[in-house]
Amino acid sequence: MESRLSMFRGRGMHAAIFWLTVILVVVLDQSVKAAVEVMLADGSKPFIPGLIDLVYVQNTGAAFSIGEGGGVIFVLVAIAFVAMAVIAVWRMPELPIQLVVSLGLVAGGGLGNMVDRIMKGSVTDFFATTFIDFPVFNVADICITVGIFTLFVGYLVWESRKERAAGNRGGMPHEESLDSIDSI
Repeated sequence: MESRLSMFRGRGMHAAIFWLTVILVVVLDQSVKAAVEVMLADGSKPFIPGLIDLVYVQNTGAAFSIGEGGGVIFVLVAIAFVAMAVIAVWRMPELPIQLVVSLGLVAGGGLGNMVDRIMKGSVTDFFATTFIDFPVFNVADICITVGIFTLFVGYLVWESRKERAAGNRGGMPHEESLDSIDSI
């Protein structure tokens, strides 16, 4: 009974962290987009001179304007990813918090852009790099990119640790066991 209770606590904690991350990302993304629409009504402004300008752009595609006009498909992809992330967070209570937060970043970014697609038919983008030719992007895009990167790296680290732990249990004694043998 205690193990089920602790598993629920782990799942509940993971779910809370996941949803808190999602909500924070969506609120931040939508707030910044609303501010940008007001601030940039009369044109672009330098944000970090020589690096990034703020430019108000409506994007009907996905990242890098790929798939222009495919809004319904992007909404369905966002819904599918959020559903998969919720299932992963709930079914894997051993998932490290870093991966839960990474999933929340990607889901929150996807939902932030999805809100734009549903409400406006396009996504508000505004960060434009000036030092290289790069597509205009937004807070949600940053969260998705950072989330995917940290999810990939975090997963590799997590798997590596699981493999090492399994190797230690499979015949190699733990260091603590060796210490107790030395003291005999």
